[in-house]
Amino acid sequence: MAKVVKVIELLSESPKSWEDAAQAVVSEASKTLRNIRSVYVKEFTAAVENKKVTAYRVNAKVTFEMER
Repeated sequence: MAKVVKVIELLSESPKSWEDAAQAVVSEASKTLRNIRSVYVKEFTAAVENKKVTAYRVNAKVTFEMER
């Protein structure tokens, strides 16, 4: 039988790094979703204050396998 997957888009922010923001997407999604198969980071952005980066942001697509 063919597998069916669903893709959702999530945004996350971290004061540390883009990698930390991406991990936060997976960690938070894992609280309510099972069978996460991949995360595709679609966009990287950063907040800037007083000439310094203050927050790293990712816009990510999370793919998970649907259950029957």
